[in-house]
Amino acid sequence: MRVFVTGASGFIGSAVVPELIAAGHQVTGLARSDSSAQALIAAGAAVHRGALDDLSSLRAGAAASDSVLHLAYIHDFSQYATAGQTDQRAIEALGEALKGSDRPLVITSGTGVLSPGRVGTERDAPDAGSAAAPRIAGEQTALSLASQGVRSSVVRLSPAVHDETKTGFVGALVDIAREKGVSGYIGDGSNRWPTVHRLDAARLFRLALERAPAGSVLHGVGNEGVPVRAIAEVIGRHLNLPVVSLSAEEAGDHFGWLAGFLAANVPTSSTLTRELLNWQPRHPGLIEDLSGGHYFDPSAARSPLLM
Repeated sequence: MRVFVTGASGFIGSAVVPELIAAGHQVTGLARSDSSAQALIAAGAAVHRGALDDLSSLRAGAAASDSVLHLAYIHDFSQYATAGQTDQRAIEALGEALKGSDRPLVITSGTGVLSPGRVGTERDAPDAGSAAAPRIAGEQTALSLASQGVRSSVVRLSPAVHDETKTGFVGALVDIAREKGVSGYIGDGSNRWPTVHRLDAARLFRLALERAPAGSVLHGVGNEGVPVRAIAEVIGRHLNLPVVSLSAEEAGDHFGWLAGFLAANVPTSSTLTRELLNWQPRHPGLIEDLSGGHYFDPSAARSPLLM
C-alpha cells in the first residue's frame, strides 16, 4: 500500500516508518520543516510538505494514498483543548479524502480517555471527565467515518510509550526529580499507568492498517498498569535521590503540568486487540528500560507521549 503518515518523523513515527517499509509498503510522510523532510528521506520515505492546520495539504496527501496513518498531535499541554480541536479538524480533512473508498484510516488517541479506577477495555466508551478528554472528539470523528465508506480505526496508546530513550512523561519525571532533588509520586503511588514499547506500538499500527475492521478500537498496551510509585523508585535509585510522597495539594507546584496526568489511575487491557490482530508485545517493559540507566543521561532526547 501507499501509506500517508502524519507525525512520521516523530518519536513513534520514526519507528512506524521502517516497520511499514520492511513490510513492503510505500510511505509518504507529512513534513512541516526541512529537518523533518530530511529525516524522512533518510528513512526511505517520500515527503509531502504541510502541517496539521493545513487542511488542504492533508486532503491532498490522503487522496494520493491507499491508506492513512495519523500519528501527529500538538503536545502543548498548556493548550490541550485547542490541540484536541486541531486534531479533530485534521481527522475530518483526512476522512473527507477517503469517504466511499473503503481505504483504511488509522488515528491515534490515548488510554487516558477512559474512566479511571478500573481496568479499561476496547469496548469502553471514553469518559468526558477523563484526563485526556480533548482527544475524545477525534476518536468519535474517526469512528463515524466507518459508516461512510472508510475502514477507520482508533489506536489508544499508553501514556508511557518507551524504549531506551529518555522520552515523554517518564523523561519529564526524571527531569523534575533532578531539579527538585527528590523523586516524587502522589499519595500512596498505587495508581497505575499502562505502558508499551515503541517498537511494539509500531507493529500494532502496521497491523491496524493491514487488518483492522472498520470501526475498531485498539489498545496499544504492553503492560496494563505499572504503579507510579515503582517508576519513582527506579528514578530515585538511579539518581541517588530520596523517594517521597506528595499530597494532591503539593503536586501542582512540584510537578507542574504533569500533575494531573501523574495522578491518573487508568490500568488498561489490550486482550481484545491481541486477539483481533494477533498482536503480541515482545519488547522490554518500562521498568526494564528504566533500569538500564539510559533515561538518566542528561543529553538524552525527550519527545512527548500520549494520554
